[in-house]
Amino acid sequence: MEEFKRNLVRKLKLRLLETPQFIQIVSGPRQTGKTILVQQACDEIYDKHKKAIHFCAIDSPEDSSINLSQILASTETVAAPKQPTIEWLVREWEFARSLCADEKYINHGCVLVLDEIQKIPQWSSAVKGLWDADRASRANLHVVLLGSAPLLIQQGLSESLAGRYEILASKHWSYAEMADAFNFDLDEYLYFGGYPGGASLIRDEPRWFSYLTKALIKPNIEKDILELKRVDKPKLLKQAFELCCEYSGQVLAYNSMLGQLTDAGNTTTLAGYMDSLYKAELIAGLQSYSGNKKRSRISKLKWNVMNTALMSCYSSYSFEEAKADRTYWGRLVESSVGAHLLNTVKASSKIYYWRDKGLEIDFVLQDGKHLLAIEVKSSKRQSPLKAFEKFTHEYKNARTLLVGADGVSLQEFFSYPAQYWLKE
Repeated sequence: MEEFKRNLVRKLKLRLLETPQFIQIVSGPRQTGKTILVQQACDEIYDKHKKAIHFCAIDSPEDSSINLSQILASTETVAAPKQPTIEWLVREWEFARSLCADEKYINHGCVLVLDEIQKIPQWSSAVKGLWDADRASRANLHVVLLGSAPLLIQQGLSESLAGRYEILASKHWSYAEMADAFNFDLDEYLYFGGYPGGASLIRDEPRWFSYLTKALIKPNIEKDILELKRVDKPKLLKQAFELCCEYSGQVLAYNSMLGQLTDAGNTTTLAGYMDSLYKAELIAGLQSYSGNKKRSRISKLKWNVMNTALMSCYSSYSFEEAKADRTYWGRLVESSVGAHLLNTVKASSKIYYWRDKGLEIDFVLQDGKHLLAIEVKSSKRQSPLKAFEKFTHEYKNARTLLVGADGVSLQEFFSYPAQYWLKE
């Protein structure tokens, strides 16, 4: 079978064939295939366009048994020392510059890839100086930076590199991608989510669960977030994450959460931890929609995982047990719709839910004057008509969308980004 390539591979390749204008940032949550997609783009460029590739794996120690040249058809690959420094970064950058001047590549240039750049202390200031020097000398050197922790790479970008980069966001994998790459059916995608690394393990659920907790959740909670900011109560952070995974698709106020957590502290501390989990693209807290922005900000939050694998991990249900519990499965379907919206929405848009006097709408999508009420219907017994009528009566410009039974199928809904439905 032909190797699967995400759309980002083509987009990155086209940018690397242009005259260098911006640093290319490939950023996103852990285990979404960032390194592989960059490798795929670089392999095509090396094979077809003869550009030199200098790939630096900052998170792979130099004594590692990994042979990068076996997985990347580039001319030069190197693993970083155990404690990479600015001096090491400068040396590798200068080596990439030398490849640009090599007679073999002088007409084609070089691509420098720095994987897990955030592992180098004070990296952004050094990159700024090196990049600016290359622009002054018109060096034909493209630079690609990868970061597995959005929290860490965002911090570096905000410090020094304004105006010097473009971001390619490697989001959680969509249903279409998991179906094309791993032959997932809809039910498998709803339960096992969009983590490509665990796709081959779903027939062995204990093994899949072990992969998810050890390769994804533990590094996210215990490394990425704790390395970024001071966390006085790491146990609380972990408990809050698990609680929100369990309550995905439900409204749960901070005060109610505190009552279920040990050594919980106060709502301000908890809110800060939940913001970190959102920036790590794990959990989102949705506000209740209101024409009054202040009312929306103080509303209770509805929690939604950004990958339903996280919800399944903490459900205690096996795949078959989850399908048998129609109430739980309905909440899983709703969470998958929410995750799709969160992963595909534009930065200019906002996602809410809505409640009023016993009526509820699962999601409200807003972009400027465009307003869309989305109800997820997993059973023919549910009727969203009264909620839709009340919402559109109160907000005259709103449109409505029913997803699931009697509406747009889940497969069709997952086939398009959020903005498609907003302006359809």
